Amino acid sequence: GTPAAAAVRPRAAPLPMARRLLHLRSRLQALAPRLVPSRQYMSDMRRSVFLDRLLRSLRSEISSCRAEPAPRPPPSAAPFALDDRPGEQWVRLRRAFGEQQEEEVRVDASMVDGAVAPTRSGVAAEDGGPQDRMHISVHVEVSKPARPDFALKFECSAWPEEMDVERVFPVRRSGPTPEQQYMGRQFRELDEEMQTAVRDYLEQRGVNDELAAFLHTYMENKEQTELVGWLKNIECYLKK
Repeated sequence: GTPAAAAVRPRAAPLPMARRLLHLRSRLQALAPRLVPSRQYMSDMRRSVFLDRLLRSLRSEISSCRAEPAPRPPPSAAPFALDDRPGEQWVRLRRAFGEQQEEEVRVDASMVDGAVAPTRSGVAAEDGGPQDRMHISVHVEVSKPARPDFALKFECSAWPEEMDVERVFPVRRSGPTPEQQYMGRQFRELDEEMQTAVRDYLEQRGVNDELAAFLHTYMENKEQTELVGWLKNIECYLKK
C-alpha cells in the first residue's frame, strides 16, 4: 500500500514578545532617516550658526559706529558746488572762474588714503605717531570752453592745514591720448619762482589751504556715513 503521508507539523505562532520586537524594528527602520541627521542637514546647521554669528558682529559694529560722537559738520564748500557721490570713495567739486566765467575748475578728492607728515620743503617728519597727518589725494583740472581740446591738470596732496602741489601738466581732452605722456618735472624740482606762481594760480581759483581743511572735515563725516551704509548693505544681503 501507499506509505502514510508524513504528518506536517503546524508552525508555531510568534511569541508575543517576539511579535513586539519585530514591530518595533520595522518602526525604527521607517524612522531612521529622520533620526539620523543627513549631511545636508548638518551643513545647513553649520551655515546657520556662522550666519548668525556674522549678523551679530555686523549689528554690533553698526551700533558702535552710531554710538561714536558725530563729527562736526563741515563748513560750506562755496564757491564750489559739491557732488558727494554716495557709496563712492571720492567727491567732486566744481566752480566757474573769471569775470566772464570763462574757466571751469573741477576738483576730485579721495577719502583719506594715507598718513605721513611731509612739509612743503619735502622733508618728512622723522618722529611718527601723533605728528602724522592724514592725506587726501586731490586732482584739479582747469579747462576753458574756448579750448575744449586741452586742460591743465594739477596733482595735489591735501593735508589738514595745507594744500601741496605735486605735479602740473597739460592734458589733451580730445583725440588720441599718448600712452606714456611726458608729465614734466616733479613740482618741488621747479625753481621757486615758478612754484610760487603755480600756487598763486591755484589760490585764485580756490584751491588752497582752506580747501584742504574743508576736505578733511568733510571726509571725516563721509567716512562714518559710508562705513555705516557699507555695514548695513552687507547685513541686508545676508538676511535675504
